[in-house]
Amino acid sequence: MESFNSIVDALTGAVFFKVPLFGVQIELIVLYLAVPMLFFTLWLGFPNIRCVRHAFDVLRRQPREGEAEGDVSQFAALTTALAGTIGLGNIAGVAIALTMGGPGAILWMFVIGWFAMTVKMAEVTLGLKYRVTDEHGHVHGGPMYVLKNVLARRGWPKLGIVLGGFYAFFALFGAIPMVQVNQSFAQVSVVTGFDNGWAYGVFLAFAVSLVTLGGARWLGEVSKRLTPLKVAVYLSGVAAILILHAGDVPQALVQIWQGAWQGDAALGGAVGAFVAGMRRAVFASEAGVGSAVMAHSLARTDEPVSEGMVALLEPLLGTMIVCALGGLALVVAGTWDDSGLKGIQITSAAFGQVSSWFPWLLAVVVFLFAYSTLVAWGFYGLQAWGYLFGHGRRAQWSYKILYIIALPPAAVIDLGRVIDIIDSSFFLMAVPNVIALYLCAPELRRDVKDYWRRARDR
Repeated sequence: MESFNSIVDALTGAVFFKVPLFGVQIELIVLYLAVPMLFFTLWLGFPNIRCVRHAFDVLRRQPREGEAEGDVSQFAALTTALAGTIGLGNIAGVAIALTMGGPGAILWMFVIGWFAMTVKMAEVTLGLKYRVTDEHGHVHGGPMYVLKNVLARRGWPKLGIVLGGFYAFFALFGAIPMVQVNQSFAQVSVVTGFDNGWAYGVFLAFAVSLVTLGGARWLGEVSKRLTPLKVAVYLSGVAAILILHAGDVPQALVQIWQGAWQGDAALGGAVGAFVAGMRRAVFASEAGVGSAVMAHSLARTDEPVSEGMVALLEPLLGTMIVCALGGLALVVAGTWDDSGLKGIQITSAAFGQVSSWFPWLLAVVVFLFAYSTLVAWGFYGLQAWGYLFGHGRRAQWSYKILYIIALPPAAVIDLGRVIDIIDSSFFLMAVPNVIALYLCAPELRRDVKDYWRRARDR
C-alpha cells in the first residue's frame, strides 16, 4: 500500500507541479491550459466577440434528422456537453475561488471564461472534422481521433495512435466523477438527515443507468431537458439572494472590480485573485481538456465550424453567466468570508438567508448537477473505451456495467487517493489535446475563414 501511495503522490505532484508567480504558487497545468486561450483568441480573430450571435443563429436553423450526418441535434449536443461542464464545480468552485482569491477572483473567472470560448470552438471544430462513422452508422469523435488522423496525414501514424491512446487511457479514469456522488450525498444528507450512503449511491447509479444504457439518443433527449432545468432552478435561487440584498449589489461589484487589481500584497494580491479565478474558470469550463468534443461530435451537421461556434456558448453560459452570477450572490450574502464555512457550505449558507427551506432547493440543484454530470461523463468514458477496445456491442455493455458499478461506493468511501488519481488523469487529458490544437492551428484558421466566406454568401 505504501508503494501505491508513493506512486499516486508522485503522479499528483507531477501533474499539479507549482511554480511561483509574484509570490503566488500556481499549477503549471493551469498555465498550460490558459496560454492557448489567449493564442487562439488572437489567431482566429476574436470569435468570442464576432461569432456569438451567429452561434445562436446556427441553433435556430440546425439540420433536421436525415439532412446531415450525426446522431443528435446540435442543440442536444450542446446541452449534453453543458451537462458535463456545468456541475458541482460551478457551485462549490465559485465558493472556493472566493475563499482563495477574494471577490476579485470572480472578475478573473469571467475574463478567463471569455477566452475559453475560443478554445472550445477550436477543439470542437477539429473534433467534428476528424470524427469517424462505425459500421452501424453511428459517429464517434474526440481528441483521440483528431490526434490519430492528423498525425497519420503528416506521416506519423504510430505517434498519432500512441497519443490518441494516451488521451483515451486517462479519459477512462478522468471520466469517473466519484466526487459528484460523494458531494451530492453530503449536501442531501445535511438537509434531509438521510444518512444511508449505500442506498443513495445505488439509487443514483440506477438513475444514471436508465440513460447510460439507453445510448446517445437517450442521452441527448435527457440532456436537452435536464440541463436548462437545473440551470434555471439554480439561477432562481441566485436571483432570490440578489433581490434580498439588492441594495448591496453596487458595492459588491466595486469589491469585485477593486479586488481584481489589488490585494494585501499589492501586485502579489492581485495576481492571487487572478490565479484563483483562472484556476476555477479553467476547471469549470474544461476548455483545453477536450472532453466536451466527444459530445459535440454527435451533432447533426456537415459543417464542423458551425458546431465549433455552438460550442463557444458553453463557457459563455457555464462560466461567464452561471459562475459570475453565483459569485456575485455569495459576495452580497457575505458568507464567503465566514472562516467556519468552506466549499458548498458557503453557498448553502447564502441560500439559507432567503428562507429556511432554500437549502432544500440547493440540495435539489446539487442532485441535478451531479446526476447530469455523471450521465455525460459516462458517455465520455464510453467513447474512450470504444477507441481502445472497439465500439462493438459487447465492449460497450462491458464499460456501461463497470461504470454503473463504480458509482455507489463513492457515496460512502473516503475518496482520498482515488480523487488524486481521477483529478490527475483528468488534467493529463489536456496534454495531448493542446498539442493537437497547436498542430492544427493553420488549418483551423483556413477553415474558419472559408466558413465565414460561405456564410456571408448565403
